[in-house]
Amino acid sequence: MVRWRHRYRSPDLKTHRFPDSFLWGAATAAYQVEGSPLADGAGPSIWHRFVRTPGLVKDGDTGDVACDHYRRMADDVAMMARLGLKAYRFSISWSRVLPEGRGRVNEAGLAFYERLVDTLLAHGIQPMATLFHWDLPAALDDRGGWLNPDIADWFAEYASLVFKRLDDRIKLWATLNEPWVVTDGGYLHGALAPGHRNRFEAPIASHQLMRSHGKAVQAYRAIGKHQIGLVVNIEPKYPASQQPADLAATRRAEAYMNRQYLDPVFKGDYPAELREIFGEAWPEWPRADFDLIGQKIDFLGINYYTRNVVRHDEAQWPLKAAPVRQKSATYTETGWEVFPQGLTDTLLWVKRQYGDIPQYVTENGAAFFDPPQAFHGRINDPLRVDYYRAHLRAIHDAMAQGVDLRGYFAWSLMDNLEWSLGYSKRFGIVHVDFETQQRTPKDSAAFYTSVIASQGAALDAEP
Repeated sequence: MVRWRHRYRSPDLKTHRFPDSFLWGAATAAYQVEGSPLADGAGPSIWHRFVRTPGLVKDGDTGDVACDHYRRMADDVAMMARLGLKAYRFSISWSRVLPEGRGRVNEAGLAFYERLVDTLLAHGIQPMATLFHWDLPAALDDRGGWLNPDIADWFAEYASLVFKRLDDRIKLWATLNEPWVVTDGGYLHGALAPGHRNRFEAPIASHQLMRSHGKAVQAYRAIGKHQIGLVVNIEPKYPASQQPADLAATRRAEAYMNRQYLDPVFKGDYPAELREIFGEAWPEWPRADFDLIGQKIDFLGINYYTRNVVRHDEAQWPLKAAPVRQKSATYTETGWEVFPQGLTDTLLWVKRQYGDIPQYVTENGAAFFDPPQAFHGRINDPLRVDYYRAHLRAIHDAMAQGVDLRGYFAWSLMDNLEWSLGYSKRFGIVHVDFETQQRTPKDSAAFYTSVIASQGAALDAEP
């Protein structure tokens, strides 16, 4: 295992100051921002197909242009530098690099990511690259996609290619982003690409994703010289009451969303509750698969947006669990409760469950209403400013309680295509006018810049 070279130091407990080595960044994903999905020899992904299926994406929106980042990359990196970002988390489009998913290399696609990384480094911004953020090559989906056990080898082939080309400049790699969303949205409920609705497929897709993760980590150990990890979305589960039925529903919800992808990595098996949830659709997997999945990783990325208060509900399939809306709470445009304490709880939960692995908050942010155009050159977003202030204080609290947190990435750098919600929800700290592609940093960007410049001290100010 490649050892982490910097020594962890606790934050200043008297203020909200963070260690000087703390990595402040923002994040995006390829299909959400790049546009030009078939440019310069790239192949289509499952999202290129999904958005063209009538009725699946709000307003018929597509990622054909998105933020036009593929063509405006240099200007966007210069903007990141002006915001004071120290790191940028992006994903690599598998089908831009390998149009058929394997075999023939599209050199123009690889060259784009080389230019991106070189431009980031020239501006003093550290790259963090995610190998897979939901945009599976369509050619591989035609061969079964995440249902085909051969995909672990396909993923390792792709990973090895980009490691060889970029590991001399990228020190932080993530294999998968949010495998739970890929499986729950893409194979169980059909809300995301590839749009399947099949109880038997969902566990298979999850398992092949995790096998692919393990294969990519193995490939990195043979080639790479830095760090590699996994990114999961965690939504802490709190019981609506202490009634046995609500407690059991909460355990099922936690196992399904939070432990399904971490227990096999750190504990060598899936949570027992998954057999109860999926019933006859739950397969028995070879023990050797867990040796592969359990490859040692260097860090864990946590994507946190909200919590879930859970009650038993027999009608809710397959968990028999339903969320309970909280009175007097603030909710985002996506219907998610603003609950910063949940982020502290999540980081501490990971430490308790899985040990002292270094963590990053790889996504955290909120969609609130923003106008489609800036008003006198300004976007005033006070709810988002409050959101970031509270959640940055929450991560400081977790560090004060012993969590080895190495960095934080705001989601997202820019307003972008919010998957099946199209352009209807804005998460960016930078506003994008999708008609003109004009970028306007919001008040939340100015606030985040002040936090970075002061190494967190700006969080001391009220409110």
